[in-house]
Amino acid sequence: MMDKKYQPLEFEEKIYQLWEKGGYFTPKIDKNKKPFSILLPLPNANDSMHVGHALFTIEDIMIRYHRMKGESTLWLPGGDHAGIETQYVFEKHLAKEGKSRFDFDRATLYQMIADFVEKNKNVNKDQMKHLGFSLDWTRYHYSLEPKILQTVLATFRKLYQDNLIYRGERIVNFCPKCGTAFSDLEVDHVEKSDFLYYLDYGPLKIATTRPETIFADVAVAVNPKDKRYQKLVGQKAIIPLINKEIPIITDEAITVDFGTGALKVTPAHDATDYGIGQKNHLPLIKTIDENGRLINVPKQYLGLKINPARQAVVADLEKARKLIKTEPLKHVVSVCYRCHTTIEPMIMPQWFVKIKTLAEPALNAVKEGKTKIVPKKRFEKMYLDWMKKIYDWNISRQIVWGPRIPVWYKVDGNEQRITVSFIDSLGEQFHATIDQAIEGRLHNKNGKKASFTLKQIKDGLQQVIVPLYAGANEVKFVVGTKEPPEGNWIQETDTFDTWFLSGQWPLTTLGYPNGADFKYFYPTSVLDTLWDILFFWVARMMMFGLYLTGEVPFKVVHLHARVVDKFGQKMSKSKNNVINPLEMVDKYGADALRLALVAGVAPGGDIHLSDEKVRGMRNFTNKIWNASRFVLENREVESEKSKVKSSHADDKWILGETDKIVKSVTSLIEKYNFGQAAEELYDFFWHTFCDRYIEMTKNRREEAQPMLIYVLETSLKLLHPFMPFITEEIWQKMGHKQPLIISLWPK
Repeated sequence: MMDKKYQPLEFEEKIYQLWEKGGYFTPKIDKNKKPFSILLPLPNANDSMHVGHALFTIEDIMIRYHRMKGESTLWLPGGDHAGIETQYVFEKHLAKEGKSRFDFDRATLYQMIADFVEKNKNVNKDQMKHLGFSLDWTRYHYSLEPKILQTVLATFRKLYQDNLIYRGERIVNFCPKCGTAFSDLEVDHVEKSDFLYYLDYGPLKIATTRPETIFADVAVAVNPKDKRYQKLVGQKAIIPLINKEIPIITDEAITVDFGTGALKVTPAHDATDYGIGQKNHLPLIKTIDENGRLINVPKQYLGLKINPARQAVVADLEKARKLIKTEPLKHVVSVCYRCHTTIEPMIMPQWFVKIKTLAEPALNAVKEGKTKIVPKKRFEKMYLDWMKKIYDWNISRQIVWGPRIPVWYKVDGNEQRITVSFIDSLGEQFHATIDQAIEGRLHNKNGKKASFTLKQIKDGLQQVIVPLYAGANEVKFVVGTKEPPEGNWIQETDTFDTWFLSGQWPLTTLGYPNGADFKYFYPTSVLDTLWDILFFWVARMMMFGLYLTGEVPFKVVHLHARVVDKFGQKMSKSKNNVINPLEMVDKYGADALRLALVAGVAPGGDIHLSDEKVRGMRNFTNKIWNASRFVLENREVESEKSKVKSSHADDKWILGETDKIVKSVTSLIEKYNFGQAAEELYDFFWHTFCDRYIEMTKNRREEAQPMLIYVLETSLKLLHPFMPFITEEIWQKMGHKQPLIISLWPK
């Protein structure tokens, strides 16, 4: 007997346990079967699920469909240590306790974050089970597993040996709050109301948004076509407040109609200026440090943060009558994608990957169709354009949480050149060159001299800064996972960019190069992910896959759009329009949420989600339940199509309609059009089967029963990838010995 109302919470956990105990998520390597594999876009290991994660439903649809086709089907789950994001969350916990990361040496802080992650690591695993995701949990991987790290470090070593890794002093996007550099892709751009300051530079006037950096100016540039300044080119401008002379040069990058048309050139603190400086062989003067404080400036500004420094410099310019005027300005500024602090362009020694050599094969692979991007029209051109314009990849991160770059700097003979930040056994922090620390030229907070051994420095180490030197003065380094046996060495404290690890995910999780999974499931079949990490993740997996194996990592890249509210607005806490997927599951059931996420969604289109839409799909689950109850109640179950023989016109009609829906849904899934497939299934079951055929059969019930059973069974199979829980529960109630999850897809 079936209850009159479907109660999802009564069945979902029981059904999931049935699948897990049966081992149906774990494929066997069978050379006689076609493999089908998807890697889960690894969520932050200690994050709770949000509505974006619920879109893994799309992958589960594909996995369940291919499993029912009899293929050896792998959906491999994993968790990301998520470098900067995890450290950022942990630092907020520290702040609540009145502490910061600077209170701990890096080894202690690393272990604290590791313990924090371990406590929360299973949270999203359990939540993904609530949504019915048929992931092979026996193959779960975490990005900091020892074997994964071995491969990642070996890749770095190979890149270095192939002359594709170098250490360069480049201008980088630096966040003073997070204390790390970011690639261009990780920087957000926002419009900000600010001021444009017009300053007197002697023979000409300049306009700038950053008067606090005038002490780092090395030239004034004008456009070569600007007739106003042609006679001044080659002469000297004068930096106010310090009366320093700098050359007036030309550069085509200068916009004639912005400000005065004359730009102060500050290569150490502006990306455009850096390019101008490189072309004209201008010096680099750094006046802002990694903490966002002024250095190498007149005494009255030393140590000031950027905004207070700006106010002080503007006030002094006004007193000196060098501030001509200010005017309001709306302009776009770069901000940290994580904490939204204004990015400070800064010259720092960083580790870079030469990217063009890696990008070319990844570009050609898409051009030649080795990897197809779906939807092609919207996203393939985006991928190709970006790969053509790609710049060298900065893989250094000045954070603790993540694997350290395997580089060792020689201390012997370089004690004056290597700067270290460390804390002593009492928790006091010191920042000095190694020779100052060893020779006792430091003082503690009580004014007493303090000296340290190299071992004590290493034990309390927070950060190592090794400037770049040219030629014979360069600090020697070696690449390796262990300290060289002879002499004294200190390891790089920069960690890898998270994407350097996750870019190798298809290789590391499948056991590259000799693992059985790698040999069978690589290249993977489909990568499904949100389009906004096409560059962050997809392109890097393409580059690493081709570089290390000669093959693409996946045959198809399926890109979906974001989940928005019913008005098309991005979900955010400030708008109070965030939908918690787990609350929706508790309220309406997992099947209702899953169908609401895909039904009616055009390929690549935004996914509109609302409580009303999920509730509507809950009504559909009730319709499936009640129709099944009507068909099954007190009736014999005959399920083989060969036994369904009828000359009745109504039966012939529904048989034809059933064949049509099987053909259509199969085709739509194969074409990644899950939204239309879901809509057609909804319409077929509710209107064609229930509203029409069931009503037609009420006066000839016994005769029509075999056909009713056949259409119901076929419908359950077609619906199963979209709505696995209710379809499996009904299937079980029909008395089938084999569960629906491994039943064959209808033909």
